[in-house]
Amino acid sequence: MAALRDPERGCAWDQAQTLESLAPYTLEEAYEVVDAIERGDLAELKGELGDLLLQVVFQAQVAREAGSFAFDDVVRAICAKLIRRHPHVFTADGSLLPDGPDRLSLAELDASWTASKAAERSDGGGTDLLGSVAKTLPALTRAEKISRNAARHGFDWPDAESVIAKIREEVDEVADALRHDDNDHLAEEIGDLLFAVVNLARHAGIDPEYSLKKGNIKFESRFHAMAALIGEDGGSLAEADLPAMEAAWQRVKRSEG
Repeated sequence: MAALRDPERGCAWDQAQTLESLAPYTLEEAYEVVDAIERGDLAELKGELGDLLLQVVFQAQVAREAGSFAFDDVVRAICAKLIRRHPHVFTADGSLLPDGPDRLSLAELDASWTASKAAERSDGGGTDLLGSVAKTLPALTRAEKISRNAARHGFDWPDAESVIAKIREEVDEVADALRHDDNDHLAEEIGDLLFAVVNLARHAGIDPEYSLKKGNIKFESRFHAMAALIGEDGGSLAEADLPAMEAAWQRVKRSEG
């Protein structure tokens, strides 16, 4: 990467990049890693992880040229953080605990990790009670993290059934907002409804982003199957009315068992 960024012998495209211009590529590569994992394609995953690693190397090189930090500093920093956040495995100097790791439960490990993060924020002057959740995360993922952090302060529903009651309340508020000519208020109420649904997913132990992806895939599959059924009956999607499409849709659902 240093050679590619060399002002005299490097590549013009690589030379022109900045941290800001690279940011979208980083997101894209991360999504492609997740896609390879979800498809179970390990050969593809190997390549995608390399592409993601390139973004780390690339941005570290840009930072090094600016006199800020280099790739080695990135690696040292994450190693130090892993040691610091795993006191049940490592001593303060990074050695393994002489008697082996403390056998903590997953809940205890989560509490320890959270306490460590809170201490780091405190040392750094941070004051965000919700943990400074990155604003660039997908909205569903960010909502889950915000609500999870709020729950650690005791601000949470006691169980999933309580969240369902909240969802029904939010549906009623959306319905009421629909009766008024105020798109900003309607958007706000729909946001409240989506946030409540994210909390239901969290209480059920479901990743809302993954769940919606599965829902998207299911809809796409059923839609294409619906169109195929209409075609088999001698019609076309372009000419079919809503009752015909709904009838074909229900046939698709029944065929899925």
